[in-house]
Parts: sequence; C-alpha cells; structure tokens
Amino acid sequence: GLCAAEAPDLSYQELKDLKKTNVLHIDVRERWEVDRHGAIPASVNIPLGELVEALQMDPVDFKEQYKHKMPSKSDPVVFSCLAGTRSKQALGVATSLGFS
Repeated sequence: GLCAAEAPDLSYQELKDLKKTNVLHIDVRERWEVDRHGAIPASVNIPLGELVEALQMDPVDFKEQYKHKMPSKSDPVVFSCLAGTRSKQALGVATSLGFS
C-alpha cells in the first residue's frame, strides 16, 4: 500500500515515476518485515512506531540514524507499508507535524 498527500493510492509504476523526481520514499513496515520480504530500492525504512520521533529529529541525527537526508516540511514524501493501513496512518502523522 502506497500513500502520498496528492494521491492517496499510488500504483508501483506511479511510485517508480515519482522516484525519478526528488521524492523521499519512507517504508513504514517493521524491520523484520523488511528483512523477510526485502527492502524497496531507494527507500528509507522508518517503522511507523518511530515516525513521530524521526520526523522531529535534528537533521544531523536523522541522517546518522537513517542514512538519508531528513526531509523538509515541503519535500515530497511517499509512505508505503504492506497493505496500506500503516501508510495512511503515517500520512496523518506527517500532516499533523506540518508536512505538506
């Protein structure tokens, strides 16, 4: 399940097209799921339970922990999970923290 503010339900092909632009893809599955099912190329794994804290981190700490530049509030971000429920929750979290 993929989620973005402008397009609540994205197909994988649309995600691939988006990734050619400067979009940050955050995979909110648990680490064991990523280990079992494989990581999605060029995505950052931030389990849903860590997301609130992660999006409020100091950018230096964020980069150190997640090996990726922290998104700014206006950066395009796409969330994904396994079925779509958690990515919708993640979208709500990001929106409540002021991400557009």
